[in-house]
Amino acid sequence: MKNIEDVYQNMLLPSDDLVSDIARLEGDIIILGVGGKMGPALARLAKQAVDKAGLKKKIIGVSRFSELGLEDELKQLGIETITADLLEEDQLQALPDAKNVLYLAGTKFGTTGKESFTWAMNSYLPGRVAQKYKNSRIVVFSTGNVYPLTPVAQGGAVEDRLPEPVGEYAQSCLGRERLFQYYTAKNHTPVLIYRLNYANDVSYGVLMDIAKAVDQGNPIDLRMGNVNVIWQGDANEMALRALHHCEVPAKVLNITGPETASVRWIAKEFGKRFNKTPLFENEENPTALLSNAGESFKLFGYPKVSLVNMIEVLAAWIQHGGKTINKPTHFQERDGKF
Repeated sequence: MKNIEDVYQNMLLPSDDLVSDIARLEGDIIILGVGGKMGPALARLAKQAVDKAGLKKKIIGVSRFSELGLEDELKQLGIETITADLLEEDQLQALPDAKNVLYLAGTKFGTTGKESFTWAMNSYLPGRVAQKYKNSRIVVFSTGNVYPLTPVAQGGAVEDRLPEPVGEYAQSCLGRERLFQYYTAKNHTPVLIYRLNYANDVSYGVLMDIAKAVDQGNPIDLRMGNVNVIWQGDANEMALRALHHCEVPAKVLNITGPETASVRWIAKEFGKRFNKTPLFENEENPTALLSNAGESFKLFGYPKVSLVNMIEVLAAWIQHGGKTINKPTHFQERDGKF
């Protein structure tokens, strides 16, 4: 396990490009929603880049911190933490100002049956944050779910594709974008809307969902037969570097890997490594939820961790009993119900 842990940690180190971009970034960085799946790793990466650049820049993480031990872990790394419920106006307004904001707050899983909370988190709160941090630059985490399903042969939706969100989760995420776009225009706040799908780490992600199904002998639904994936470390690095690309009007940017990856092929690759034959159900549809991230590659270059690298590391992680979190992505959903 030690060897694969070392490999994993090396995959999380900041690149020279990130360190250079952080070095020329004015002001502190605050991460709203640091307690989610990507937030802790994003905060660690930002702190590592700041330290490597020899700066005194503060990294501040804000969350309800419902996961025991996470706040102490971040503090030990030199990351300042603030426990707050962003939906409580007095707690939001009490947050410190910061020149650079990464907005990760939101909800997805379990939204069916909790639609009002979903809209409060994903659409109401963004308007409040946009006003609170009107003098900052803001990278707003969004999702490729705002796009419609597109023909696999077309290579994914580009940024000028009109949104057609399916289901209330995706609709509320478009609401998030629209609120930030409104206040960007009103207050001249530089914003970048960061449409991500799907980030993967050794603990979660589409690849982990497929790997576990293969390893446990569970059938894999092929109705969403193709996906885009990106290493979480690459996605976090692009988010931090995106602070230099916030604009008025708000810039929209797709973030994902370069491949339109076949779910069937991914499962067979895990099958080779586990010496198991994947089980499948249903057939591939001609459409899927796909994004074209060519614009992000022009700005940041290609992701440094390839799809095959991710598959190899995740397979080894599972084989060595590495810790995972039980948060399936539900990437198979075609009706937008999460």
